[in-house]
Amino acid sequence: EIEVTNFEILNESEIPPFNVEEDVKASDDLRLQYRYLDMRRHTLTDNLILRNNVYHIVHEYFKNFGFLEIETPILMKSTPEGARDYLVPSRVHKGKFYALPQSPQTYKQILMVAGLDKYVQICKCFRDEDLRADRQPEFTQIDLEMSFVTQEDIFQISEGFFRQVWKEIMNIDIPTPFRKMTYNDAMQTYGSDKPDLRIKGEMKIQTITESLLNSGFKVFDDVIASKGTIAAIKLEKQEVTRKSIDSITDFVKKLGLGGIAYIKIANDGAITSPIQKFIGEEKIKEIISNLKADSGDTIFILSGDSKKVYPALGSLRLKLAEDFKLIDESKYEFLWIIDFPLFHFEEEENRYVGEHHIFTMPKDEFLPFLDSTSREEIESIRANCYDLVLNGTELGSGSIRIHKPGIQKKVFNIIGLSDDEAKEKFGFLLEAFQYGAPPHGGVAFGFDRLVAILCGLKSIRDVIAFPKTVSASSLMDNCPNVVEDKQLKELGISITKS
Repeated sequence: EIEVTNFEILNESEIPPFNVEEDVKASDDLRLQYRYLDMRRHTLTDNLILRNNVYHIVHEYFKNFGFLEIETPILMKSTPEGARDYLVPSRVHKGKFYALPQSPQTYKQILMVAGLDKYVQICKCFRDEDLRADRQPEFTQIDLEMSFVTQEDIFQISEGFFRQVWKEIMNIDIPTPFRKMTYNDAMQTYGSDKPDLRIKGEMKIQTITESLLNSGFKVFDDVIASKGTIAAIKLEKQEVTRKSIDSITDFVKKLGLGGIAYIKIANDGAITSPIQKFIGEEKIKEIISNLKADSGDTIFILSGDSKKVYPALGSLRLKLAEDFKLIDESKYEFLWIIDFPLFHFEEEENRYVGEHHIFTMPKDEFLPFLDSTSREEIESIRANCYDLVLNGTELGSGSIRIHKPGIQKKVFNIIGLSDDEAKEKFGFLLEAFQYGAPPHGGVAFGFDRLVAILCGLKSIRDVIAFPKTVSASSLMDNCPNVVEDKQLKELGISITKS
């Protein structure tokens, strides 16, 4: 009990627009409009406190390894992928624009040329793109770069950091070194370059094209004749109903495939398959044997262009795991994906683009292909590039960088940048490389995604104090908003309305 002798009202409050309670019933938009009230809930404040604690681990961990925290500019030059840049008009230089950084990539490479061999920064980055649960127009990343390092050096320093985070925040000892998997293996085994390894039984994709040669089934024969792929996944010991199969069929059709075949093995061993009458009992048994299927299992088969089949099976794998509750939520499965392609061909733009970014060093054995005009050879180039994946989420990405101007120019040429265009956009970097640039590499980790995973959240919004909506707006302070004509005139800008 409290015995009150006197009291003073420090400030009066209006009736809040929603009840501030942990099990809040208000809509997302209303909570974002009154974010300062929503943050009074312990659920949100605890997330922000955890975020603060991870900040401190970043500072201390990298300080102990001799890293320097160096701030890079927020106002920088627009990149070739300028459609996603946030542009900032210059009042002094009318008609010219700064860009907000999508990444401090070029600056941290310049720091290596300057001889500052270990750089780290918790930095803000900006991308003007469509938003999803794990995307915001402005986001935070842990950015690091080192000189005279190999890929393994970067893995080691990174794994030590995550080991410390999980120990201090979750009191969990995560095993190191993390598992490694090539990009090709990830795509052909899991249908994704960020596979979730928590699924019970793993549900791996298996290519069965060879087993179906000369099957007599026109659908499969046509796929094989066009150098396509036939692949399958096995769902173990689950009751698959007609309704489930109809749902799965609709799902794969939305992914751009004509349909799906299946082989269902009942608990008594009886086999049901709509394709058995086309390919025969022996082929069905061969597929069952290849996938080591047993009573109670169901095999799903897709055929077509390999670039569609593997990702579609990867998406189906995740859908089945979610529908049948096969994901072990207690696990933290870290995985390095390595040996990414250096380029992929963008059909809409009719040109090559960097699979990750255009400053990535090709693996030594592929350097001669930089002079090739063969699409097959160019697309076969593998890079010293890597992603860190955690529970099906890309947590970070990095590479060993190009440090020789000659190699960098060849990469620019392949993506369609002439020498003059490369000089205009990246002349400062190419010039810096001419003054003894050391071999270097680095990685950047999504800070918001990291904290969201530690908080057990799928969305990063509730680990950010003032997030934007899916339409990239802030309901609390009503931005973006219009500005006065006077401001536009000072900047030399006029607005054209359709």
